[in-house]
Amino acid sequence: MVDALSTALKVGGSGLTAQSERMRIVSENLANAQSTSDIPGGDPYRRKTVSFSAELDRATGGSMVEVSAIARDPTAFPVEFQPGHEAADELGYVKMPNVNMLVEMADMREANRGYEANLQTIKQAREMISMTIDLLRSNS
Repeated sequence: MVDALSTALKVGGSGLTAQSERMRIVSENLANAQSTSDIPGGDPYRRKTVSFSAELDRATGGSMVEVSAIARDPTAFPVEFQPGHEAADELGYVKMPNVNMLVEMADMREANRGYEANLQTIKQAREMISMTIDLLRSNS
């Protein structure tokens, strides 16, 4: 029984780590939502995405969550007409980052909920371990 509970702790911990990384990437995207190039016609900041995978932990038999890849979003850069901007091309257009604030905020909210769910799993497993120890003490 304790083995299953320790597995639950490890699975929850792997979920916390994965969602933390996801929050870090979303925060980076939000921080760079207006980061343009330093050179005329150059590419601005490109949004990053996170992919997860399930990895079997042979020691516990649990399926752990891992960040399998941090990739760049291949969508096109939106352009804005800003002829005075340092990154403007010869026609006055500036490539803007392909970061959509609404998408990032939704992704952040989802990552936060995933983090909270994994934290709750860990809290419940710790509580069950504590109750098991209390039962063993009272029976001896």
